[in-house]
Amino acid sequence: MEDREIVNLYLDRNEEAIVQTEQKYGAYCRTVAQHILNNIEDVRECLNDTWLKLWNSIPPVIPASLKFYAARITRNTAFDRYEADHTQKRGNGEIPVILDELAECIPSSYSVEETVAEHELRRLINVFLKSEKERERNLFIRRYFWSESVEEIGKRYGMKNDAVSASLYRMRGRLRSYLEGEGYTV
Repeated sequence: MEDREIVNLYLDRNEEAIVQTEQKYGAYCRTVAQHILNNIEDVRECLNDTWLKLWNSIPPVIPASLKFYAARITRNTAFDRYEADHTQKRGNGEIPVILDELAECIPSSYSVEETVAEHELRRLINVFLKSEKERERNLFIRRYFWSESVEEIGKRYGMKNDAVSASLYRMRGRLRSYLEGEGYTV
């Protein structure tokens, strides 16, 4: 089934949308979550949360790319779960639960200005990445979006770990300079 058809199922509030999304992008999203969580049960729960968040966000959002929209939700959900798992000692593990419960009734803390700034920053990072050579761009995305280890990236591209780290370090420097040139204080 094409993405457009799946999105239409979401718009029609047809639960088949979740089934079709999971069939088409489940393995892809599972890989994203696995790189971050490294725990099969946490990955399963993360994917269930992802499907629910997709259901709740489409509409009003109509993603240009269902694959990347689902991956972004999976990635953010996995990072949230990772953070919660690593802060369990604070508040006897209740603080993340309490914050999740409150999130259902308290509006987002983001202002319109912050949302606009976030979109502009995302646009600038994309412009920067398009200006980079394909291999460097891929290294950056694999490390900072897909959360792959330096070792995994090195194996994929036939590079030594030090070479991957050095390349990423130089790219971060170029990105910092670019963003500062665009008026962002880093």
